[in-house]
Amino acid sequence: MTDRAASGAGRPESGGDRSESGGDRPASGVDRRTVLGALAGAGSAAVAGCSGSGSDSMPSDAETGGLNPDTLDELASRFAPTLYFDSAEPWFPTDPRPYAVEEDGETVVDGFAAFDGYHERYDEAGEPPNPTVFYNGVRYEDSPLAVVQFWMYSAFDQFTANFHWHDWEVLHVFVDLDTGDPQLFVASSHSRSVPNNEFLDPNPDAVPRILSELGSHSSTLSVNEIPDRFQRVGEEGLLADITNTTIDTVEDLLGIPIAYGLPRDEGARLPFVVPEFEGAPIYEHPDLPSVTAESLVDGALTIRSLDALRSPPTDLPLRETGIAFRHADREDAAADETAEEVVGYELVETAELEEISSFTGPQLSFEFAVPEAVEDAVAGHITTTGVPWDQPRYENPALDVTAGNHRSELADRYEAIAADESFGAEAAAGLDAVVARVTRATETDEAPDGEGLTTTDAVTESFVLIESDPEAVPTFAGGVAVANGVPEGDHRLTVNGAGQAPHSEELTVAADEPVTTAGVDGEIPLVARENATKVELSDAESDVDVTRNAIEDDFAGRIYDSAVDGSDAVYVHAGGAYTTEVRDADDEVGAYRVNPDPPGSNGGDDGGNGPIRIDRPETGAASLAGYVADVAEETRAEVAAAAAESGDGDGDDGDSDDDGDGSPGGGAGGGPSNAVNGLERALAAAVDQAERAEERAREGDGEGTNRQLENVLDRIARIEERLAAARDGLPPGLANATGKRVEQATRRVEQARNAEKL
Repeated sequence: MTDRAASGAGRPESGGDRSESGGDRPASGVDRRTVLGALAGAGSAAVAGCSGSGSDSMPSDAETGGLNPDTLDELASRFAPTLYFDSAEPWFPTDPRPYAVEEDGETVVDGFAAFDGYHERYDEAGEPPNPTVFYNGVRYEDSPLAVVQFWMYSAFDQFTANFHWHDWEVLHVFVDLDTGDPQLFVASSHSRSVPNNEFLDPNPDAVPRILSELGSHSSTLSVNEIPDRFQRVGEEGLLADITNTTIDTVEDLLGIPIAYGLPRDEGARLPFVVPEFEGAPIYEHPDLPSVTAESLVDGALTIRSLDALRSPPTDLPLRETGIAFRHADREDAAADETAEEVVGYELVETAELEEISSFTGPQLSFEFAVPEAVEDAVAGHITTTGVPWDQPRYENPALDVTAGNHRSELADRYEAIAADESFGAEAAAGLDAVVARVTRATETDEAPDGEGLTTTDAVTESFVLIESDPEAVPTFAGGVAVANGVPEGDHRLTVNGAGQAPHSEELTVAADEPVTTAGVDGEIPLVARENATKVELSDAESDVDVTRNAIEDDFAGRIYDSAVDGSDAVYVHAGGAYTTEVRDADDEVGAYRVNPDPPGSNGGDDGGNGPIRIDRPETGAASLAGYVADVAEETRAEVAAAAAESGDGDGDDGDSDDDGDGSPGGGAGGGPSNAVNGLERALAAAVDQAERAEERAREGDGEGTNRQLENVLDRIARIEERLAAARDGLPPGLANATGKRVEQATRRVEQARNAEKL
């Protein structure tokens, strides 16, 4: 995926050459470069973005100048990194100059020429062509702080939600010239929305090591004793490979350093998508004769598209080390012992490339599915990458310090780095980020078969798209989603995952809140496409203006909650049993019972299951009382069926007054079978009273409605008594479900009693 050279702070976003997509100024009129420049100094989930900071400029760091040539060459040789690549990696750091051409008096590198030429040379030589790493160095004025940058060019980038011609990655090494000690390593990550991988105060005697992500080349660091493995958190005597600050907002995310890292090295499956151009796989293009299907990321890791599978892939290979690149003038024993093959690269100053004015190529594209009732997809776009020497961080590398704790530490040590709270570790109070953990919804053993869910850890990483930004954000650390710098206001957030139905919701980012949690309490459960049923809601034929929609499963609780504008669509697991709650413009509540058919039972288009539609939503006491009647009748029928199946359906608990005035009858004597029959009668009585309450509400009889609602509460209390006695006579799942539904019904009765609207 494009590194921060293409889409990070203070430089062109993904596909930095904006000539094909409208320039750097978004529709809001805010200069994008200014915004992204401000983002650069902020870091971590709670210290990210700038929409609430009030800042409209980059941090006031000192100017930089060039380094003494001898000093630059010495630092470049000393800190030239060793790079470890996945065994399936097709595109290694190379020299782009063989693919440069003259166009309209300018030197450009064409995407087709570079992509095809690289593979032609690779195939002819049988080894990576022209292995090269480029370097640049600057020194902050009147300061001992210097930075040597290592720039790596690849001919192509293939990821799941991002692929493009050309790719630049960078490692910044901040060095104190007085002591000679490195102060900070900064390795480029995917985008401005995900902080870079950074390490403060590395070992002065150690050669930097970079672990490059397969296909996308997103770079993380390796500083611990295992050269080719990423360690997000220190454990078992190993150092963590990053010292980024941790998120401290959502309980489930506590203690996780916020940086992209290396998912397949952390045990997370990550499928890759086949790039397409003009509707066909890119290797079929006539201008790419040397590119074949085998030129791309290995097919064992590749899917045709995110929606090509019926369920998330669980058999994708994890990361394995293949080739390592080291500086040709230096031995590296660790690389020799660890990698299958070690290649020596040439170290070349970037000044030799600066006559190249652009890296060109036509726009590639991808789509994110959105589960709306009318709109089926929202398109994103990816262009090509910009040139490093035109980016602000080329001259001011501190713009690429994305962890606020690291910028603050540098500012404490060096006057050249601005101690500006808008960009440092104290920026949380005024900056905006959206965070969540993406999980998966599965059936729970605690519920009756097909009638209850639980949520578990994701088996693959997913991708998050916020409508205000066309760049998708990958999750990391097993489903953690962080989108930094989301502007104040209303947004649609969409999550896609391979083999999973899309999730989409509306959320509001407030200027006075540093972090907005998406989903419900920061959790977004996705559903495998094979198990997905779409629940559609529309108030077009209703008398109410629906403004919010929420869905609760009997066992998993609330799994969806979003603002809506009259219509909505949500994919739910067909193995759940749900309550849909709607709210209108007056904050009145309505509720509906939703029970999907088993997966594949009706041959619909949505994951094999036809959609469930709520076409005339209502709010107020009548809707809520009707819901209670529905859920009580559903449960009564299941209890009766369980009693009949066990042969106890003709028992009599002696309680003939369960459908009368509520006075005690015969108690719960007679054993479990009689208790089950008593439970069924109590549920039937609740159905009767709830239906009467609904009738009174529809007649406009407020007093009668309230009397009947009181009766419903009495019947619910009787259900609870009968359930306690009947548990031994019921299947455990049904007993559990009855208890959950009693809680739900009680809450809805209380909402009906408090409703202003009948």
